Amino acid sequence: MWEYTDKVKDHFMNPRNVGEIKDANAVGEVGSLSCGDALKLMLKVDEKEIIVDAKFQTFGCASAIASSSALTEMVKGLPLTEAEKITNEEIADFLGGLPKEKMHCSVMGREALEAAVANYRGVPVPVAEGEVVCECFGVTDLEVKRAIEESHLHSVEDITNFTKAGGGCGKCLDRLQEILDEVTGAKSRIIPMKGPARMTTIQKIKKIEDVLEREIRPALRNDGGDIELIDVDGDMVIVALRGACGGCSRSTTTLKEYVEKTLREQVLDTLVVEEDR
Repeated sequence: MWEYTDKVKDHFMNPRNVGEIKDANAVGEVGSLSCGDALKLMLKVDEKEIIVDAKFQTFGCASAIASSSALTEMVKGLPLTEAEKITNEEIADFLGGLPKEKMHCSVMGREALEAAVANYRGVPVPVAEGEVVCECFGVTDLEVKRAIEESHLHSVEDITNFTKAGGGCGKCLDRLQEILDEVTGAKSRIIPMKGPARMTTIQKIKKIEDVLEREIRPALRNDGGDIELIDVDGDMVIVALRGACGGCSRSTTTLKEYVEKTLREQVLDTLVVEEDR
């Protein structure tokens, strides 16, 4: 299982600056629900180009919420010219570090900040045009190259952790290796894995979300309940029961005998389901 710092846990359990700024004059939106993470960053910038307020709305895992919360705390009070220099590594460092599999959450924060600054200045959002190498998440070769150069990535797994590229169907892995070799000058190749292919974190999350939406949620709604995926931490699936299921005396039975059993059968037989507290 991944190890989260106390600061990550704090910003997840007690996120700062959640909500909306009605008169925001700098707004950046990145990600999409179909990709599993989405972030809307709202800033209020005064006449001296000082960020006087920052709020966010996000859909994503614990690290996405924590990274968004941290970013708003980091930028408040800064001149816009200073705020736009913040990197995704600085967001992660502010939180005391993120698991490498979750670094894409800090990247999403940096991208939202770039989009908000562009919105304030009335210029097009920076777009990394180029060849789409990962069709699952719409990641281009220029985005991959930027991640490799800025974050000093050394493997295809690193690229997936920072950009999500390669975390879906896996068809782009060879192309990602080619880009990595091109940028770093290395000539290493992907070593085939022995035995069954390992499921990536993003593949696991997508499969869990699919089973929840297709099978588990409709069944719970029939009884007036619902379920929300909070986080996937290794093989630990953290969920929250809603509606009638939230206060039901049989909630533990529902989690273990229905939710966990179904996910083990249809996603991965080592999954453990726990309720968010």
